[in-house]
Amino acid sequence: MQVSADRADSVAVQSRETGRPPRRLIRPSAVPKVIGTACALVGLIDVAAGVFPRFRHSRMHVMAGVFPGAVTSLAAATSVVTGILMLLLAHALKRGKRRAWRATVVLLPVSAGAAMVHRHSFGGAAIALGLLGLLVVYREQFTAKADPRTRWRGLAAFLGLSALSLALGLVIVSAHPESVMGDPDWGARLQEVLYGVFGFQGPVSYATDQATDVVGYTLAGLGFLTAFTTAYLALRPAKPIAELTPDDEARLRALLAAHGARDSLGHFALRRDKSVVFSPSGKAAVCYRVVSGVMLASGDPIGDVEAWPGAIERFMAEARAHAWIPAVMGCSETGGEVWTRETGLDALELGDEAIVETAAFTLSGRAMRNVRQMVKRIERAGYECRVRRVAELGDDERALIRRASDAWRGTETERGFSMALGRFGDRADDDCVVATAHDADGALRAIQHYVPWGTDGMSLELMRRDRAADPGLNELLIVAALQSGPEMGIERVSLNFAMFRAALARGERIGAGPVLRGWRGVLVFLSRWFQIESLYKFNAKFQPQWVPRFVVFRATGELPRIGFAAMQAEGFVTLSLPLWPRHRS
Repeated sequence: MQVSADRADSVAVQSRETGRPPRRLIRPSAVPKVIGTACALVGLIDVAAGVFPRFRHSRMHVMAGVFPGAVTSLAAATSVVTGILMLLLAHALKRGKRRAWRATVVLLPVSAGAAMVHRHSFGGAAIALGLLGLLVVYREQFTAKADPRTRWRGLAAFLGLSALSLALGLVIVSAHPESVMGDPDWGARLQEVLYGVFGFQGPVSYATDQATDVVGYTLAGLGFLTAFTTAYLALRPAKPIAELTPDDEARLRALLAAHGARDSLGHFALRRDKSVVFSPSGKAAVCYRVVSGVMLASGDPIGDVEAWPGAIERFMAEARAHAWIPAVMGCSETGGEVWTRETGLDALELGDEAIVETAAFTLSGRAMRNVRQMVKRIERAGYECRVRRVAELGDDERALIRRASDAWRGTETERGFSMALGRFGDRADDDCVVATAHDADGALRAIQHYVPWGTDGMSLELMRRDRAADPGLNELLIVAALQSGPEMGIERVSLNFAMFRAALARGERIGAGPVLRGWRGVLVFLSRWFQIESLYKFNAKFQPQWVPRFVVFRATGELPRIGFAAMQAEGFVTLSLPLWPRHRS
């Protein structure tokens, strides 16, 4: 690092002396994206050249006589395999991954050789070797570490490469119509591909030995690529996705005990599928999860506000080391100010959190009429509520509530990240609060789970009910929890987070402009799948205080990717396979 710094200072001094900026072929920070894009194009050309026999240069075919037919056929297969690998490595190159750099340095000379032998193209070889030179010259730009991995990626690679090999194989077999004997149907072509990837001759016959060799070598190469990649990913030592260790959890609980009252989302840092970085002093921490290359933090940093910059610096250093996109979901206004000041990131209002003061809460008044009527109706139907600390539950009741919660979950995937703990009944969470609704026969019909917010507050973490029960149980339990708050020392309760609440509220007011009304219309449409409007209206019933929450991001162009990663983290979109191994509470 010191040598690089001295070299940069020397260049800067020379620049000031001559009055001219130092000349660079490519801006260093843009090198990974430029080379990644170029390698993807080279990969596409290699695949096309290997698959389609007419995709060659019309000149210099005299060189074809220099190489035996088997050599040129093998070069065609090599062109396809290297092209696929280059396409797979392109994204990692754009992120500056060191391992992708090493693999590409090996592949580019092979690509150049295949271009010379198969396509007789000096231009293609020169482009490949030119890219190799750029990779060597700018090798210091490819220092990002590999992402955490699991053996399940071997299965993912097998499925993806098998589908790709099948599709490309059918194209290869169909791309030689002038060389195919007869007119084989699609069943015969599929059989030819399946036999070919295992190295055997299929039912399709070709008029020339060269066409037979090209198809055979290419299909065998695709089969070898699939098998080798799957075996490598499955058999290499697994590096589990980082999770919260018992020591990390103990340190976080100590920070929450001292500073947990500042942020209502603080307790959710104890999710055990998050990783954590601590400030150098250990007085602050940032918890995060990496999803699709996005390093996603939620809420404010934990701990002493004065130590936040140290934890944020560690977070950003980790993001740079792995070429992850840094982002924060749902931080407070104070947190957003610190994040933007310390990192130069931008912030955008994401929505509002509904907070109710228990001492001021009442069912009286016109504004609470609908809630009051619903609660009275449910109570007349024979339902009763119990609000207790989890520590008061026995093992049997904990198990009963856990089973009911799983049974009433609307999806197979457990949803939640920024405002969800992801577990119930753990002995470490005895200070949580659980509210249960029971029918006239005493059967459990609805559950709400609250996590601590300092010593005098709590945040709603889980809200589920039996779909066969009467509607209104959620309102009944929230009212019961708010009314029981003063007796339990709870002064404030954080309810659900309402995304884009301000836009929904302003868009329905009289005098709202066409842009605001149009944006509200989009949100209402999206609410069919993501409960944007319904959560806002549900929270608004309890006349809460609305506290804004923000998303912090690096560049506007990264917002779609950050949003997609957040949807994955929250469980709305499931793309990845289960982690291996996986710690469960």
